[in-house]
Amino acid sequence: MSDDDDFKALMNARTPTPSDAARKRALDAALLAFDAEQKKTASAPQGKGWGARLRSIVPHVMRDWTMDTRIGLGLGTAAVALLLLPLGYQLYTSTAITPLPRTVEAPVTQPETVEPAKPIADQPVELKDEEADDADVTVAEPAPVVVGEAGPDAALQKQALGGAEGRTALAPMSAAQAPSGAPMDGMVATESAAPPDAMLATPTEPSGDEFTRFTESPVKVVAEEPVSTFSIDVDTASYSYVRRSLSDGYVPEPDAVRIEELINYFDYAYPAAASKEQPFRPTMQIYPTPWNPRTQLLQIGIKGYVPPASEDKASNLTFLLDTSGSMDEPDKLPLLKRAFALLVDQLSENDTVSIVVYAGSAGVVLEPTKASERAKILSALENLSAGGSTAGAEGIELAYRLAEQNKLTDGINRVILATDGDFNVGIDDPEDLETFIKAKRDEGIFLSVLGFGQGNLGDDTMQALAQNGNGMAAYIDSFKEAQKVLVEQIGGTLETIAKDVKIQVEFNPAVVSEYRLVGYETRALNREDFNNDKVDAGDIGAGHTVTAIYEITPAGSGAELVDPLRYETAQPTAPAAQADEYGFLKMRFKLPDEDTSHLIEAPIGRDLAVDSLAAASEDARWAAAVAAFGQKLKGSNYSGTISWDEIERLAQGARGADVNGWRAEFVQLIGTAAALNPDG
Repeated sequence: MSDDDDFKALMNARTPTPSDAARKRALDAALLAFDAEQKKTASAPQGKGWGARLRSIVPHVMRDWTMDTRIGLGLGTAAVALLLLPLGYQLYTSTAITPLPRTVEAPVTQPETVEPAKPIADQPVELKDEEADDADVTVAEPAPVVVGEAGPDAALQKQALGGAEGRTALAPMSAAQAPSGAPMDGMVATESAAPPDAMLATPTEPSGDEFTRFTESPVKVVAEEPVSTFSIDVDTASYSYVRRSLSDGYVPEPDAVRIEELINYFDYAYPAAASKEQPFRPTMQIYPTPWNPRTQLLQIGIKGYVPPASEDKASNLTFLLDTSGSMDEPDKLPLLKRAFALLVDQLSENDTVSIVVYAGSAGVVLEPTKASERAKILSALENLSAGGSTAGAEGIELAYRLAEQNKLTDGINRVILATDGDFNVGIDDPEDLETFIKAKRDEGIFLSVLGFGQGNLGDDTMQALAQNGNGMAAYIDSFKEAQKVLVEQIGGTLETIAKDVKIQVEFNPAVVSEYRLVGYETRALNREDFNNDKVDAGDIGAGHTVTAIYEITPAGSGAELVDPLRYETAQPTAPAAQADEYGFLKMRFKLPDEDTSHLIEAPIGRDLAVDSLAAASEDARWAAAVAAFGQKLKGSNYSGTISWDEIERLAQGARGADVNGWRAEFVQLIGTAAALNPDG
């Protein structure tokens, strides 16, 4: 006989009919067990007492109880019935054997029109107000999802988990699903569905961080406003914050994206100044705009003077460290300790370090100590712990007092503030605090600010303090970033080679019809501020590079965004000597120990322009790629139709040597941004 015949015979075989006696014994045992269970659960209401919850609410709990019961019983027929009864009852009242996400179900009076929710237990559950908090309703866990990998599904995965912490999303509960008296505000925990693309550009929840609000720089008509004036900016905090947000799976809020800080995060090969008396010189180039082929970009770059290695200027450094309770996070105080240990390693025997901390009260942790006593300094850092409220103003006063007592006449005097920016105790008037810092700046003691952590980052406060203290603001989101700021760029972090640096550009209406400054919204100055030496501006550290980009519309190109006036008087033709100039550049700066500014001037000639983006310098193409990235990320009105792929190709082709890998990291960041905020 073949296998097929055996199989057919098996299919046609009749199952033996159990005897009536066996069936009766099993049924009696099952009924007895059921009655016993009913008495147990009827003695106390659900949610009260240790044994009150029905053991069949959660499948895995019921399985455990069943196995425990089996141990105590024999292998007789009655025991088998007792074993199978709870499981059979569970299967009978469930819609599927496989556990599903649970919701709270109310009785449905019209099953033909209203689809009931999936059952949460063996029977409908009604919770009284006082019982709601005690009810132990288990929600099915979502499937594990790996978040952070570049790709079109990365954002959907992130938001399906409810954010970085994997919180379960909340969905509205229908009237039919809502239990009577359940204090859930119309929300029920469900498995998260992927949101539409339109939602991906918005963080799933407020960050809790504070940023200075600003409006994007608008297009200006040259015939009406030919002069643009602004302060330079060497801060890099915005780039580090944007990088962290994207790496965590969130699109940063628009005010967190300061495009000039993204551009200035990177080094550029601008010609260095020959002497500290004229600490920089401008480098300019004009090339087609990658996001708008009918306009051009004017790029202005400067590189700060780099003192020779033999010039070892002594430093009087006061570390002002936030040890308040809000700093008790792995990416705050612990990272701060390691970062400042790196800085200590870069100091020489000529340098002096003091440490002031502030929390519930301010205090001196380390009196002025020579950097050669490295073990003593590191021990003071290591012993720091977080606790108390934040008395930032008191700490600043004490730090400056200590810096004044040890001030160096011909050296570097700087307070370095490290905080999450949560200033909530002490001087509560920001203007008073800024006035205090300005007065100390005029006495020769500068202030730099390093930000740590997230959730209550006071970026706006940090920016204001650094600007008024003639220092830079950086955001330390990782140990690698600490190495960049406090090791690779230590000269620029500590030593200022020019202060109050201002840039003014006058555009030629015969050649340029419109312009707009890309970024620098928080650094705008009035036209009359340029020649006023009492007006504060940005400062440049040793070796720092600063880049500014204007998008300009050539006259007669037809790309103008502003219509000409009906009754506008025709502009006179430019003299032949000026017809070859896009405009004229002026720069003002003060040397660190002077109060009178110096002037640098240069024409912006047509000979600076190239016809194609490919003909532009490597640094120019890189800066344009970063500017395009920043505009697209923040949803700029002027970002055009350039795609993430086009930005990535532009950046990829301009990476250059990239010794430290910062540009390669940015290229990867473009892919992350594309996944979180897709084109279209």
